[in-house]
Amino acid sequence: MTEDLPYSGACERNREPILSVLQRHLDRAGHVLEIGSGTGQHAAHFSRAMPHLVWQTSDLAENHPGILAWMREANTPNLRAPLTLDVRTGPWPTSPLDAVFSANTLHIMSWHAVTCLFAALPAVLRDDARVIIYGPFRYDGRATSESNEAFDLALRHADPQRGVRDFEAVDACARDAGLVLLEDVAMPANNRCLVWRYDARRTG
Repeated sequence: MTEDLPYSGACERNREPILSVLQRHLDRAGHVLEIGSGTGQHAAHFSRAMPHLVWQTSDLAENHPGILAWMREANTPNLRAPLTLDVRTGPWPTSPLDAVFSANTLHIMSWHAVTCLFAALPAVLRDDARVIIYGPFRYDGRATSESNEAFDLALRHADPQRGVRDFEAVDACARDAGLVLLEDVAMPANNRCLVWRYDARRTG
């Protein structure tokens, strides 16, 4: 490595299981928007592993320096410098997207931000695009493990607007946006990878 890079152990541990899902669903050339690129580790790894994709990073401005550092480290021509994107207010890309990916963001956003994210998707997705979200979820109002329950409590204690989201509520937002669930994949550390397909006929 040529410079100090922000580092997340979780990104390092989960990148291969996530990549296996991405490769299964994103096997054709296209443009992918990553929402909440964070340290930039995922973007560097996934863009290198999938050179047929144009990987567009995005995050709040304070996270751009780290993403740019990983971009320089990766040195892959298909990796794009981060956009400044707040899912509540935009601005969103104007070119149609073939996929949207986000990891470990929904529980950090407020629920209002989650609903804004999904509501914005029909305007930026091509028909048949994929939306892939990784992270912890609750099912039937219950945590999937004691560790996820503790994590949820810690999130809400730090900020009442945060918390592990209910799968059913998230999927309802997705369906309202014209998304059809294709897969709900069990992942390491009690996480999930949710994959939807955008069907433009389902939106007004």
